Amino acid sequence: MASTTGFPTHQHHLLRFFLILFLLLLLGIRTRTRTATAAQTVTEITRGTTLTPAGPLSYVASPSGDFGFGFHPLPNDSDASGFLLAVWFAGTDPKTVVWSANGDSPVGPAARLVLTVDGQFALTNGAMGRPVWQPAGVAVSSASLLDTGNLVVFAADSAVLWQSFAFPTDTMVPAQVLNQSTFLQSRLTDSDYSKGRFQLLNREDGDLVFLAVNAATGYEYHVYEHTATAGNDTQLVFDPAGLLYFDVKNGSTISFPPQVELPTDDFYQRMTLDSDGALRQYVYPKPDASSSSWPSRWTAVQSIPPDICKAVTPTGSGVCGFNSFCVIDASLRPVCKCPPQYSFVDPKNQYSGCTPDFPAQSCGRDESALFDLAELITSDFPYGDYELYSPTDDDRCKEYCLRDCFCYVAIFRDGSCWKKKMPVSNGREGTDVGGKTLIKVPKDNSARRRSNQNRTKVIEERRDRRTAVLVGSLILGVSALLNTVLVAGIAVALCHFCCRRKQKLAPDPALSGLHLRAFSYRELEEATDNFREQLGSGSFGAVYKGVLALESETRVAVKMLHERLREPEKEFTNEVTSIGRTYHKNLVGLFGFCNEGTHRLLVYEYMSNGPLTDYLFRTERPSWSRRVQIALGVAKGLLYLHEECEAQIIHCDIKPQNILLDDSLTARISDFGLAKLLMDGQTRTDTGIRGTRGYVAPEWFRNRVVTAKVDVYSFGVVLLEIICCRRNIELERDEDEAVLAYWAYDCFAEDMLSLLVENDGEATADMSRAERFATVAIWWIQEDPSLRPSMREVVQMLEGAVEVPTPPDPSPSQSAITM
Repeated sequence: MASTTGFPTHQHHLLRFFLILFLLLLLGIRTRTRTATAAQTVTEITRGTTLTPAGPLSYVASPSGDFGFGFHPLPNDSDASGFLLAVWFAGTDPKTVVWSANGDSPVGPAARLVLTVDGQFALTNGAMGRPVWQPAGVAVSSASLLDTGNLVVFAADSAVLWQSFAFPTDTMVPAQVLNQSTFLQSRLTDSDYSKGRFQLLNREDGDLVFLAVNAATGYEYHVYEHTATAGNDTQLVFDPAGLLYFDVKNGSTISFPPQVELPTDDFYQRMTLDSDGALRQYVYPKPDASSSSWPSRWTAVQSIPPDICKAVTPTGSGVCGFNSFCVIDASLRPVCKCPPQYSFVDPKNQYSGCTPDFPAQSCGRDESALFDLAELITSDFPYGDYELYSPTDDDRCKEYCLRDCFCYVAIFRDGSCWKKKMPVSNGREGTDVGGKTLIKVPKDNSARRRSNQNRTKVIEERRDRRTAVLVGSLILGVSALLNTVLVAGIAVALCHFCCRRKQKLAPDPALSGLHLRAFSYRELEEATDNFREQLGSGSFGAVYKGVLALESETRVAVKMLHERLREPEKEFTNEVTSIGRTYHKNLVGLFGFCNEGTHRLLVYEYMSNGPLTDYLFRTERPSWSRRVQIALGVAKGLLYLHEECEAQIIHCDIKPQNILLDDSLTARISDFGLAKLLMDGQTRTDTGIRGTRGYVAPEWFRNRVVTAKVDVYSFGVVLLEIICCRRNIELERDEDEAVLAYWAYDCFAEDMLSLLVENDGEATADMSRAERFATVAIWWIQEDPSLRPSMREVVQMLEGAVEVPTPPDPSPSQSAITM
């Protein structure tokens, strides 16, 4: 039968087939259109948006595409483990950061920037992390990156809550102004975005000043350039045309014309306060620029001041670091040089300063014949004089310095001779510098070979004592084991008795003010799968691996504290309050706690690379550069605990097991369970012996007051382990090498510190730093606490900012070895 349409049946079926095919094609086109639309670059952050370093959305763009905002990998970070939250030029190669939120605290791959549905806008280092950056304290509606490069945060009524132009870091872009009481601060180095040594500040009084500052604290040293416009309303303006001028409201303008004026339509432009302290204008040709003669890189077209090497300040190191010279090159950038027989503290950082490659002249005996003075013409160190001879001549100036063991450098100019101690600063070379610099250096290797005749007797006596020390260690170890078994038995009995009482413990009001999450015991039981996987155990409890099911799965380390025989509430409160009020990149962060009945638990960040012991004491040595960074990280973490946090904290148990490594192998100090919190006005504490054998300072055993110097001692032992990649006490070694601390001093006394890094090619190539680290460690393990440096001095010694004198023998006296 024919169809009602008049077509045969097979034709009807064919028509239906083509109709269905057409609809599918149309649907496919619409689907692809939606997909393409979804794949377009996001230009606005709205409520419910999350940015992550490796997620589907890691950045947003300005409408023009010239700028990006989001997670930017750190430079020279081959494993992409560290990120900045930043604004950058998207059209340059590489992408150039112009503003960052967290230069001092880079985040890891688990970081998140979230604008929640209720308007909370914050950067966290993981789902459970505390905010690293939070620009507005009120409800946020959205955030946009404008075509000027300005990141703007809006309220629901479109009012501006916050903008990056008002809080610059080290860079200005066209259309940006620097208002009064606002400043730029340089990076520490070109690849380290933490706060550096220089500021450009538009002061409240209207004077625009270039300042040398203390990078750690921001303390202002001295002005090295200024506009002398105090008493006026002022703005530093980088206008949309790419011209920089200082607008003074009395009607005058101070212009800073570049060498070449270039249109912003053809060139990306920026003004950056570089890590050397100069404000430079840079240009980079856009892809469609009318002029093709410019190279595709950033080119400096002006510098303020023109020669940054001339910017000297009485305090601070100067542009190039201590003990180094500054020379300006054709690109307006400084080149830093070390004197003869000196090397950079950090070979990868020319601003790190220089350290001598030879032992200092001894003041205990006449060694003037072993040294000579290298002459450097047209150079000067302008500060640090401690003695002046005038009138005099060149030869007498040399003689004065050679005979003086304190004299490292002398400056001779116009019949005058200035003697200087180390470190010297603000060094400069140039044809306009009069006079010459005389640097004390050894004549030959004789200065390295100290006579051991006076030391031989001491070393032999110490070897006799060592046998007693080793035997004593064995006896004390066995005794400690028996005592531990006895105490554990008593503890088990008491704990069993206490558990039967099921006593409920009230929440501690001291914890209420901390920004920590309170977990129930059941939550942590589920997170750890009933405490199945133990990561380790210590004096105060065991640590278990856990996963919290929050907005995303977050790995944590849950520490279950032992039930204490005495004052359990006090111990728990001490640990939670001390950790909860600290925040530093070299400390393990605390997420929260559980204080439910007899259950006391702490929830920490999970450190994926485990304790330093696992990393350090393995068949293959870790790289020397990584070990150096670990040592510096631990030092800075202890400096924070001792001097920079709200109340001084003595850790009391510094050892490799309590130094953990995160995803990027950054050292993090953990376990404050043995810490004593020193309140305002206190500098020392009396307490029972705490710590771990081999790392414990001698004053613990002598009923003396305990100060922060106990941590310095323990860290000295750990530093030697980091240098040598071996444990402090290894009884299977030869007697001379069994105790690392004593062997290290023997190597130092015999000028054979290279034995500590034998067969370690990278460390041997950086021998000056290895020797400095070992010498510093010997100072830290001195028996007399007063001889040990503070942690601030420790950091300065490690970084090479201060001279490290010859340490005395750290081994205990014969009378100290008692059984």
